[in-house]
Amino acid sequence: MNDKTTNQDSSVPIDESSDKKVTPLRCFVGSIISGGLSFALYLLFSSISETYAAKPLVMSSALALRISVAVRTLVTGVVALGASVFAFVAMGLFLLGIQLVVQRFKESSEQ
Repeated sequence: MNDKTTNQDSSVPIDESSDKKVTPLRCFVGSIISGGLSFALYLLFSSISETYAAKPLVMSSALALRISVAVRTLVTGVVALGASVFAFVAMGLFLLGIQLVVQRFKESSEQ
């Protein structure tokens, strides 16, 4: 099997063997970073929700009211989706790190 392939967008060879190995430390650091981003987005979500609740919509046009509600829903939904995606990534990286540690202990005990 050839270790070097070319990128579809350019003819620059990509060396797949130079990829960094997955280690428990990298998993745990990535999990902490992703968890921090998730928490920050959760705080942003909370702030946006409180701001929207404190400022009710008062408009004479039904169309403008519907557009405003749709924009508020979209903004809230996108921030909540971002927070949940980063939370699931953090959880997955943490569990992967635990799995790698367990595999290393099994390998060292077999020898």
